[in-house]
Amino acid sequence: MIGVMILSELTQEMNVVDYTRPSPSQRKTSASFRDSTLKDILTLACSLLKEISGKPLNLQDQSQHGLIMQLLKLVLNCLNFDFIGCLVDESTDDLCTVQVPTSWKSMFLDPLTLDLFFDLYYLIPPPLSPLALSCVVQFASVRRSLFSSSERAKYLSNLIKGSKRILDNPQGLSDPSNYHEFCRLLARLKTNFQLGELVMADGYPEVIRLIANFTVASLQHWEFSPNSVHYLLTLWQKMVTSVPFVKSTEPHLLDTYAPEVTKAYITSRLDSVHTIIRDGLEDPLDDTATVFQQLEQLCTVSRCEYEKTCALLVQLFDQTAQTYQELLRSPSGRTMEISVQEGRLAWLVYIVGAVIAGRLTYTSADEHDAMDGELSCRVFQLMNLMDSRLEQSGNEKVELAVLWFLDQFRKTYVGDQLQRTSRLYARTSEVLGITDENNILEVFMAKIVTNLKYWGRSEPVISRTLQFLNDLSVGYIILKKLIKIDAVKFMLQNHTSEHFPFLGNNEHFSLRDLRCRTTFYTALTRLLVVELGEDEDEFEEFMLPLTTSFEAVAQILNNNNNFKQEEVKRMLIGLTRDLRGIAFALNTKTSYTMLFDWLYPKYLSVLQRAIELWHHEPTCAVPILKFMAELLQNRSQRLNFDVSSPNGILLFREASKMICTYGNQILSLGTISEDQVYPLKLKGISICFSSLKAALCGNYVSFGVFQLYGDNHFDNALQAFIKMLLSVSHCELLQYRKLSHSYYPLLECLTQDHMSFIASLEPHILIYILTSISEGLSALDAIVSSSCCASLDYIVTYLLKHLSKAGKKSVRQRDLAQERQRLLHIIQQNSDLLKQMLSTIMNIVIFEDCRNQWSVSRPLLGLIFINEKYFAELRTSLINSQPPEKQNALNQCFENLMEGIERNLLIKNRDRFTQNMSIFRRDVTEALRSDSNEQQSTSSLDMMS
Repeated sequence: MIGVMILSELTQEMNVVDYTRPSPSQRKTSASFRDSTLKDILTLACSLLKEISGKPLNLQDQSQHGLIMQLLKLVLNCLNFDFIGCLVDESTDDLCTVQVPTSWKSMFLDPLTLDLFFDLYYLIPPPLSPLALSCVVQFASVRRSLFSSSERAKYLSNLIKGSKRILDNPQGLSDPSNYHEFCRLLARLKTNFQLGELVMADGYPEVIRLIANFTVASLQHWEFSPNSVHYLLTLWQKMVTSVPFVKSTEPHLLDTYAPEVTKAYITSRLDSVHTIIRDGLEDPLDDTATVFQQLEQLCTVSRCEYEKTCALLVQLFDQTAQTYQELLRSPSGRTMEISVQEGRLAWLVYIVGAVIAGRLTYTSADEHDAMDGELSCRVFQLMNLMDSRLEQSGNEKVELAVLWFLDQFRKTYVGDQLQRTSRLYARTSEVLGITDENNILEVFMAKIVTNLKYWGRSEPVISRTLQFLNDLSVGYIILKKLIKIDAVKFMLQNHTSEHFPFLGNNEHFSLRDLRCRTTFYTALTRLLVVELGEDEDEFEEFMLPLTTSFEAVAQILNNNNNFKQEEVKRMLIGLTRDLRGIAFALNTKTSYTMLFDWLYPKYLSVLQRAIELWHHEPTCAVPILKFMAELLQNRSQRLNFDVSSPNGILLFREASKMICTYGNQILSLGTISEDQVYPLKLKGISICFSSLKAALCGNYVSFGVFQLYGDNHFDNALQAFIKMLLSVSHCELLQYRKLSHSYYPLLECLTQDHMSFIASLEPHILIYILTSISEGLSALDAIVSSSCCASLDYIVTYLLKHLSKAGKKSVRQRDLAQERQRLLHIIQQNSDLLKQMLSTIMNIVIFEDCRNQWSVSRPLLGLIFINEKYFAELRTSLINSQPPEKQNALNQCFENLMEGIERNLLIKNRDRFTQNMSIFRRDVTEALRSDSNEQQSTSSLDMMS
């Protein structure tokens, strides 16, 4: 047993990423293990299991129990091996394919292999039997291309035969682990095999009947292994989706069984409500992520034989709504019964939304649109009923369900590209007077205004309502229709806490709740600018509530030293979130200029004062910094100020003041605990980096003007950047995604346009920056690695230009030459850095996937020119590590890489080199086909680097 454990641990270790070792080395070691050893290990484990299964078992014997468990784990580790060097995310479990080598085919074609694990499932009890089923799941997931068509059919028949055996004798499925693994197995059958193949399998009619009965029973027992339902719904969703593509004449029988599955899901959810409320159980509706996932799967299944589903929903909806209304009219307070009916109605509304969304995923006829109208009328009527009772009471879950339904209705029947007429409107016109899309939009906006008015204290309802409003406000044609609606005009003229309580600064609202205000003002401003044009008076009128609030804050900060800080902070947080939403939606030069003129200088100075006071409080500082970052974004060239306008420079000066103030103050906090370093420090720093990058790359400021006129705001911003950067470790730069996504693009911008600043830095600062580039080159994040490649390319190009002009006398270029010579001297003193980066890039090019090939090629040529001797050493080392018969081919690959490349023409040669490198990668892959030789080669490059 000890030997089996060692093999199991070895197999697992070979499949685990070790971040302390270079990834190319790991992959070659793993590939060598796969090709030389892994199949023998799997064969040995299966042989031992077969030998054990043929003898009487005594699982009370710990040694025998342990041996079987370790052997099953060993088989599972072998089948879970990362065969192609691309570990699968566990969240994509239903899409997993086992990419076994072709040489393993005979083992999988042998029916005794599968039979062994199905037999073990019956022979051994839990917790061993789930391991046997897990192995079967992996066998069912073997790549399709391993087999020919006839072989695949035979293999599928064996899988179906084993699955049918379990369905005929389901006693073992009472164990939750067995049940879960079996659900995974059923899902994998459809994931890896086509419906046309399934219907041709022996015994398909009986098997699909058993699977349908099993699914119905599973759905009815909703409290049992709820996470496993995902796999069953995945199976039926994929089956129904495949119906239009089946060419087989054999009946698929889904029109018989899919409606039964849909009915079981609907009725089981409705029946669960009473038990949940009576016993105080956890409500599945509280887990909206799971509910949405299930509904997205159900929406496809429900459209198969849609007439049956629609008739069932109409019947259940009418019964529940009638009972609910009778309870409301009842004089006695039957609170529990009312709650039960509201829970049932919430589920029904969710499900109606799902089946309507299914119109986009399944072939529909005009009759189906009429059925959608029938169901929609009932939801709209329920919505009106619930809204009429909001002054007395409301049910949050029903409201959330209604909002989800409205969003699905919007996606299906409202939009710029969707059909203008539908049989749906014939029914809604008859029942509700809703004749077309314009009437539907009026219903939507009336609902939004109602929710914002009455649900101010419910963050979930407000948040989802505002997201719905935001989704509606995208699309020019819809916007043109919305602005004609009275409810929209009301919102544009009355966006105050008096009408919409969530805009207030009441202490009942948490600071987190204020985030939704950004969404609100983004949507509202999109509506405003549709017909705003150059009407400054209309813009000023729209901004009046914010003007009043800013004036109040400014007066408090300027004239009162003993003000209530919490109250003022809440006002500022709300204001900056509002302004961020407004700034995000203003994408034209005219509208953006109106906002800037409103802000500068008075209100921006208020924000500067707030940063001075509360830089150490992220809840206040972060919204202000984010607003400034948004204000600096030159989206759609909106910051293209007139030639006589100083606004671009004025905006940058304000940004510089804020970055410097925050940077200097935040670094004075001293030591910060590890769990607080990101929220208290690094988050704000990352936003400052993003702001500076937006300003430097926005193309609306001539930065040479600052030095020309003795203005130090540009230099101050750059020095603040350096101070903040040096307070961050290299590990933190790569550990925190938002920080790395702000720092590396900023560095790319600096090296592209401000190399004179980079070259003037102190040696230790320059080495810090180069080291950060070196570590980021091999990052898995494409944004980071691409920015590092670009930054390195600009630095290397800068140096090569200096080297090409060495000896040429030019008084005008003397200062620049001294600057470049200084940078070159620093890099020469630390030559290992560029050598390390050259080695890293060569490893990426030769041994890794290299998805950003173009980016990697740009700095590589310059590095080769600067480090010709070292590149020759790398080349020789790699070639000499190969067998003699491959050395000539590999040498020719390197010759072709530099073909047509002239030594002193870097810029002219770049495109040619990129083409050469693409061919080089292909040819080297051919030359290093042997995995054992690849391992040797990688080791050589790794040692030199």
